[in-house]
Amino acid sequence: MNIAIYCIYAVIALTAIVFMALREFHMLQLNGYKTPEHSWWMKKNFKRYILPIILFVCQFALIFTNPVIWAPEKHVFISPLNTFSIIIISVLALFNIGIAIKNKPGKKFKKPFVYTARVKRMITTFFILIALFFTVAFFSADRVYFEESTRFTNNLPFIIIGSALYLTPILVPLSNLINKPVEKAVQNWYINDAKKILASCPDLHKVGITGSYGKTSMKFYLSELLSSQYETLKTPESFNTPMGVTITIRRDLKPTHQYFICEMGARRVHEIKELCGIANPHDGIITSVGPQHLETFGSIENVVNTKFELADSISALGKVYLNGDNELIRKKAPDYPNAITYGLQEGNDWRATDVSVSDRGTEFTVTAPDGKSCRYSTKLLGEHNVQNLLGAIAYAADTGIPMEKLVLPVKRIAAVPHRLQLLDKGNGVTFIDDAYNSNPSGCRAALAVLGLFDACRILVTPGMVELGAKQEELNYEFGQEASKACDYIVLVGKKQTEPIYNGIKDSGYDMSKVYVADSLNDALAKVNAYTTDKKKIVLLENDLPDNY
Repeated sequence: MNIAIYCIYAVIALTAIVFMALREFHMLQLNGYKTPEHSWWMKKNFKRYILPIILFVCQFALIFTNPVIWAPEKHVFISPLNTFSIIIISVLALFNIGIAIKNKPGKKFKKPFVYTARVKRMITTFFILIALFFTVAFFSADRVYFEESTRFTNNLPFIIIGSALYLTPILVPLSNLINKPVEKAVQNWYINDAKKILASCPDLHKVGITGSYGKTSMKFYLSELLSSQYETLKTPESFNTPMGVTITIRRDLKPTHQYFICEMGARRVHEIKELCGIANPHDGIITSVGPQHLETFGSIENVVNTKFELADSISALGKVYLNGDNELIRKKAPDYPNAITYGLQEGNDWRATDVSVSDRGTEFTVTAPDGKSCRYSTKLLGEHNVQNLLGAIAYAADTGIPMEKLVLPVKRIAAVPHRLQLLDKGNGVTFIDDAYNSNPSGCRAALAVLGLFDACRILVTPGMVELGAKQEELNYEFGQEASKACDYIVLVGKKQTEPIYNGIKDSGYDMSKVYVADSLNDALAKVNAYTTDKKKIVLLENDLPDNY
């Protein structure tokens, strides 16, 4: 065998393996290191794996390209490379270079790859697997270990090295599965340590917040209100997973803290129960229940039951604050004697009335269960924000803060980043940044806010995801609703936004005012190109993560 060709092929393949593996590890990280979610993602994005599959199959042609020759002096069968073998190997090498170029580092991601301790352990396991492939390939070089009648060729090293590359998308999640017992032990150690820290703070009052949407906003609002009188800690950003909560407790909790606000997210049944087992909340707030993450939950009933795992964990001494305007929550509320409802509709314990909404903010009156009322104003846009503010006011007031002392903290509350955040960029363009993952209720609320402005109203969106079997239907309805509220509509991604496009078209909208962009940059360039006498107000609705 020509050792030089073998070494060149191995270097090319190894380079492609490194680049491809890092990209796959990034996608695995975005899918929460969960193999089922990542497998579903791979199935949905199967086109990116077509070339490796084809090359994996085609490389086996090398088995039949060289005749086996008996070498008496070596007492083995050998198979020197012939012209046909070199052609096949060269073609495979060129494709391998293409794979390396396609996956090369340098692409800007919305959420960059983070080299956590867990990732480093997985990468180590992965390259141990790759080393096994290369070791077998090395020892198989220039030798054939078959009987004369078998007539196999000795291109085996190329096939083994190629297999290591083409099977990388499988070896990456496999390394995650191999490490699962280790990762579970590591997580349990950190979680138990966090529980010990919480147990050492007997005066700390813990409140859990969950919901299909609105939980992050509720967390920020409640933190602002409680902080006006108490030392308060909240889980940062979207630290709403077991390890996110654990990190917050171990890193940020101080003996001086009086309240700990714990956001709890879930994509599967019993994940809220798991979080409650860590935080052990005294009280809970459920902001909403809706068709979110249906691909992993399976049904809306599973969503309801999972969100109410928070209510189930609260003792009779605690309280559960429920958004009584949400139909699914309202049906479950009677099952919980310690429930306190809030909302804009009649029948709620805490109620907001006389809501006045404009492009400058929102005003509303809050009435407590005892009949006492207070008027509030906020810079936040939209009637839907009143629900979350009302829930935060209700909880804060029940901790002993007088309602009138909450007026100023409510007025100071700013929009949560990427949740209907108003950004004036000058040059006659203002953005409503609602780029956090969207849902049907959030889309309707965002369009309502867009409609408040006397301006040229432009929607930029890639649509909604993770809605299971209802995804196409709900995006179609989103398109129909958008056609009533927007002067121009820019869709990002042809395939993803096809249901929205059809909804817009079927509503009779002027399709010359609809543009389908290939990327966000393309979409924003189109927005800048629109000419109008009015100021432009641009709603950025949903911003899909890199794995979409």
